Amino acid sequence: MDHHFHHFHQITTCSTPKRQKNKNKMATPNISINKRSSEIVFFDLETNVPSKPGQKFWVLEFGAMVVCSRKLVELESYCTLIRPGDLSVVGLKSGRVDGITRKAVANAPSFEQVAQKIFNILDGRIWAGHNIQRFDCVRIKAAFAEIGYPAPVPVGIIDSLGVLSEKFGKRAGNMKMASLAAYFDLGEQKHRSLDDVRMNLEVLKHCATVLFLESSLPDLSIGNCQGTTSITTRSRSQVQNIPSSPINKWQSSPSSITTRSSSRGKFPCREETSRKSPPSTSAIGYQRTVPYARQSLGKVTAGVRNLLCKAQNKPLNTLLKHSQTLFR
Repeated sequence: MDHHFHHFHQITTCSTPKRQKNKNKMATPNISINKRSSEIVFFDLETNVPSKPGQKFWVLEFGAMVVCSRKLVELESYCTLIRPGDLSVVGLKSGRVDGITRKAVANAPSFEQVAQKIFNILDGRIWAGHNIQRFDCVRIKAAFAEIGYPAPVPVGIIDSLGVLSEKFGKRAGNMKMASLAAYFDLGEQKHRSLDDVRMNLEVLKHCATVLFLESSLPDLSIGNCQGTTSITTRSRSQVQNIPSSPINKWQSSPSSITTRSSSRGKFPCREETSRKSPPSTSAIGYQRTVPYARQSLGKVTAGVRNLLCKAQNKPLNTLLKHSQTLFR
């Protein structure tokens, strides 16, 4: 569910409306109100896609995961297929490998049969999901109204589509969950409720980590992927403290230094260098003095070959004396 909507960057608080008396009133779970209201429930619905005018949405699958808001540890989860009132809205085959088929939902419980469980896991908690404001919240409310039951009420709503649109931006190309997951190499979106819920949480964790690192190290922001000069690593400080000597004549700009952390991908946007991958010529100020700076590599190679041929029967000091001429 990746349609665009007004951006929400804060938890949307919800006041609990007065519910009308209903003979089918749902039983409220016996859990501490304070504890329950601080828990976040990520949930996702899979529905049919109406193909005809006037055709309605039917909930085909519900999946939810409750997490602790302080540690993001999974506390409980629930997932179920749901048999729609009209089986013809579900295809005999699915275009996806693990997609929902008519056969899969034919023997599943109806929404009314699982409504109490869904109510228990949603009511009185913070709701979270991707584009739930515009899609999932609307569909779940309609499904409860269909069977004449009061819908569960959240104490707040966190829509990751709005949050990430404002804070993270379209670095993945767009704000679809599949694109965000691919951006972080989290695998392919399966479009199954519980799998998508868990992927949603992982995407949020990765985006939050990137944003946290950018706020701590602004010069390494994803928007600025050029080498920077504002960070001094231990390797670089050691190089700077080494006294000048005839052996230590190489000069490198900060962008040419490869630290252990950068070579392992801790900072993926910093230009990496290695022996097999020399620094880019676009690096500003890069200058590296090499022994054969004044001659082509081919001439130096030929000179070394001739020197070795001449020095086959000569003492070592003579060989060293002649070798100095190669690097002048």
